[in-house]
Amino acid sequence: MSLVIIDKAVYRDGLRVACGDPGADLERVRADGLGFVWVGMKDPTDAEFAAMNEQLRLPPLAVEDALHGNQRPKIDFYDDCMFVVLKTLRYIDATSDVETGELMMFVGDQFVLTVRKGEVNPLADVRRRLEAKPEALRFGPVSVMHAVIDLIVDAYRAIDVELRHDLETIEERVFAGAGDVQGSDIYLLKREVLEFKRGAVPLVNPLRRLITEHRIPKKTKPFFSDVLDHLLQVVDHAESYDHLLTDILSAYLAQQSVRQNEDMRRISAWVAIAAVPTMIAGIYGMNFEHMPELQTTYGYYVVLGLLAATCLTLYLSFRRSGWL
Repeated sequence: MSLVIIDKAVYRDGLRVACGDPGADLERVRADGLGFVWVGMKDPTDAEFAAMNEQLRLPPLAVEDALHGNQRPKIDFYDDCMFVVLKTLRYIDATSDVETGELMMFVGDQFVLTVRKGEVNPLADVRRRLEAKPEALRFGPVSVMHAVIDLIVDAYRAIDVELRHDLETIEERVFAGAGDVQGSDIYLLKREVLEFKRGAVPLVNPLRRLITEHRIPKKTKPFFSDVLDHLLQVVDHAESYDHLLTDILSAYLAQQSVRQNEDMRRISAWVAIAAVPTMIAGIYGMNFEHMPELQTTYGYYVVLGLLAATCLTLYLSFRRSGWL
């Protein structure tokens, strides 16, 4: 089997049958009207995808989107095929980053072609779970489409939990006045939330439309509705995280402003204290021959005492006012 084709099989009456040439097997399935073909590809080149397109005869516009990649999550409906684009997401514990990939599905009456780009959300477990439930596979390619979308949305829910934990942690640190919090930490988390939203939010309307699509068996629509409910929950959470992070960032900047003001007050207070001895020392440092008090026996000690008393008075005054 090609490294590009991760797995391929024919499914008849919910059971797996060995698949040879996908195009030839699809012709046989179409001829007898039983079962469907499921081919899974990963990171195909344009030439490799074109070879598969020759066998399955996919819609040209959908093929163009698949070749270009980086599509917005969507579900397009063609005469004999549905084209699904999903953003696959994975949370990386070590860096708290959200890694993004892409998954495309061509879903016809008797075939499914899944094209995965990147390492995020492999579909091997989906295939194994479906093969353990022949009654689900009997619904045909739609059962595969549901299982794949459900897997992606479940991954979103897992990331939702991780992002909520990160948000609660940084919120607690900011409002506790932790000095090790950086504005970049808040910004990076906000960026990950936005990346999360780019994958989840655009999928809501296509899923709503899918539920009303006449090509979807009536018995399977409740399952798609359940996936939509989970997706809406995730989207609501992501929106709240985004707004809350904006508030946290504003609070952090306000704290920084207060700290800067406090620093400026401290600096100003010490400058004021230092100004008095500087001024007096400057006066008595002038090189004039006839200056008063130069011949005073205890003048040196009187000036030192005056300097100390004045500085102490200023220091205590600034302490009472909260400047020091």
